[in-house]
Amino acid sequence: MFGVVLGGSNNIFSVECEDTVIRQCSIKGKKLEASKGYYNPLAPGDKVEIEVDEQTDTEGQIINLVPRKNEFVRWNVKGRSPQLLAANLDNICIVTTPNEPPFRPRFVDRALAQAEYQNIEPVIICNKCDLQPSCDEEDFEERLSDWESMGYKIIKISAKNGEGLEELAEFLEDKLCALVGQSGVGKSSIINVLDSTCVLKTGSLSQKYGRGTHTTTKGTLLHLTLNESLTGGRQGAIASIIDTPGVRRFVLHDITSKDLALYFREMKNLVGQCSFGMSCTHTHEAGCKILEGVYSGVISEDRYESWQRICSEIDNGTWDD
Repeated sequence: MFGVVLGGSNNIFSVECEDTVIRQCSIKGKKLEASKGYYNPLAPGDKVEIEVDEQTDTEGQIINLVPRKNEFVRWNVKGRSPQLLAANLDNICIVTTPNEPPFRPRFVDRALAQAEYQNIEPVIICNKCDLQPSCDEEDFEERLSDWESMGYKIIKISAKNGEGLEELAEFLEDKLCALVGQSGVGKSSIINVLDSTCVLKTGSLSQKYGRGTHTTTKGTLLHLTLNESLTGGRQGAIASIIDTPGVRRFVLHDITSKDLALYFREMKNLVGQCSFGMSCTHTHEAGCKILEGVYSGVISEDRYESWQRICSEIDNGTWDD
């Protein structure tokens, strides 16, 4: 029998099986060859083959992992290994805020680069858009405009006052998407307002640091029945959402500083066209097409600075918030 992993930890996973029964399943032999080297062997959204327990219909064993369409991964610093956050996605939704917690554009840039590397189309959801930005408002709007000019979809919402939720519901309907963002950006609040039958725990911000506290401790796949008020009165509209644990730092996996420009959408097509070809560092060389793009305004100075700083983080092994 086949099923989809909803969540789990250690060696026990909730699997929604093709007969609609949700079974608690362990991994047969405690190892899956396809997941060797990962911090966690399975992620929400994974498709698996199971054997149903002969003694009870509510348990089973996972015997095989169906090849993934895609996977979204970050480097787990504490575990010193890549961590699977979600699998088989239609989109990755990167959630940010103008404030509470403070706007962190480089967090978004890292997540965008990882999504580009894994060939998953990202969408940027700006929650709490009713708040004043933590930075200069012009800088905040310019950042959003820069991402939009690169072809990234931006959806501005407020889970608190309902702004933009109809657009978000329309985008999410009939898809499997994962919400990724820093602790405190309101991922659980977004899910709660999309489907009023969900009552996910939401957290408060640390008063000392203005950072979120971890309320989602492990990723979970949820099937939402979208509120009729968001679908023009239509009943039964469904969206499948993977609520991932909030993180303070998103650390890239398997991307070198030399290759990072390939995953900055506005730089990708310029790589290799410089006078020094693939050996160009894009920092000082005459005839560098990326530097020319910065000088001409084709590449924003903020994104170029972000690329430089992330390159430095990769090389030095130190990551900022």
